[in-house]
Amino acid sequence: MMDWITVVDDDTSNLRVASHILSEEKMRVSCLRSGEELLEFLSENRPDLILLDVHMQGMDGFEVMRRLREWEDIRHIPVIFLTADDDIDTETKALSVGAMDFVRKPFIPEVLLLRVRHAMQLIHLQTNLAQEVEKKTSELLAEHEKNERMSMQIVQTLSGTIDAKDTYTNGHSTRVAEYAREIARRAGYNSKRQEEIYMMGLLHDVGKIGVPDAIINKPAKLSDEEFDVIKNHPVMGARILKNITEFPQLVIGARWHHERYDGKGYPDGLEGENIPEEARIIAVADAYDAMTSRRSYRDVLPQEVVFKELEKGKGIQFDPFFAEIMISMMREDTNYGMREK
Repeated sequence: MMDWITVVDDDTSNLRVASHILSEEKMRVSCLRSGEELLEFLSENRPDLILLDVHMQGMDGFEVMRRLREWEDIRHIPVIFLTADDDIDTETKALSVGAMDFVRKPFIPEVLLLRVRHAMQLIHLQTNLAQEVEKKTSELLAEHEKNERMSMQIVQTLSGTIDAKDTYTNGHSTRVAEYAREIARRAGYNSKRQEEIYMMGLLHDVGKIGVPDAIINKPAKLSDEEFDVIKNHPVMGARILKNITEFPQLVIGARWHHERYDGKGYPDGLEGENIPEEARIIAVADAYDAMTSRRSYRDVLPQEVVFKELEKGKGIQFDPFFAEIMISMMREDTNYGMREK
C-alpha cells in the first residue's frame, strides 16, 4: 500500500521540491499552503505522515501542532517539522510539542528521503506490532474463555456425579449453586464473585464422593457412627479441592457449609463472622434446598414451613443477613417454583 505524505508549507517552491522528491519514491503526496488548510484537509483525510513548516503566515507550525494534539482522531498521526532555523531552541521546542523529527530547509533530497523513510518504517513497525498484540490478545482471550468453559463443564460433570450418589437429591448441587449466586447478587457482590460462589456451590458436597452409597441412601435413621461418617464429608471435600491451586476458594464452600452461626456446626465449630462469607451464603442455600427437596421419609416441605424454619434459624443456624435475603427471594416466589421439580 502506497505511503501517504502531506506536506504543509507556505512557500510553493518548497512544496514542489518536496513533492518531486517523495513522488519519485512512489509515495502519494498532498501539498497544502497553511495550517488552516491542513486542519480542513484532516477533517476528511488521514495521511500516514505530516511534514509541517514551522514558520507560516497565519497559524505557525507550533500552533497547528497544538491543535492536532487536541484532536482525538488525528493526534496519533506523526509530524516532522520543516524549518530553516538553525538554532537549538527551535529544535528543542519542535520535539517537546510532540514532533517525531525535523528536517532543515532548503531540502537536501537524500536527507529528506532518509528522514521520511525512517519515519514510515517506524510507523509500519508500530502498526504491525499493535496488530500482532491485538491478534495475540484476542487469541489469549479466546483460549481463556475456552479454558473457563472447559473448567465449568468439568465442575458441572463432577457436580452431577456427586448428586448421582444420592437417590433423593437429584440436582441438589446445581440448585444450591444457583440460590447462592442469587443471594450473592442481592448482597451486592460483583459478577466475578457471584460466579466464584456459583462454582463453590456446585462443589460444596464433593466430599460425599468418599461416603459409602449405603449410608447416603439409607432410608432409615442413621446410627451415630454412620452420621459421623457423613459429618466427615466437608473435611474430605476440602482435601480434594485444595489441590486445585488455580481456584483455592473452592475449599471454602466444601469445608465450612455446615458451620452454624452460633458455633455449633461442624467440622471446626466456627462462629458468626469467623465463618467465611461464601460458606455462610452456601449454608443458607443448602438448608433451603434440603427443605424444598424430597427425601425417603417425606415430600417437599410446604413453603410456609420453610419460611418459619429460616426465620427461626436467623442468628442461630444462619447468618441473619443472608437468611433474610433468602426469605425475600421466597416472598417473590409466589408460585413456589424454587424447589425440586
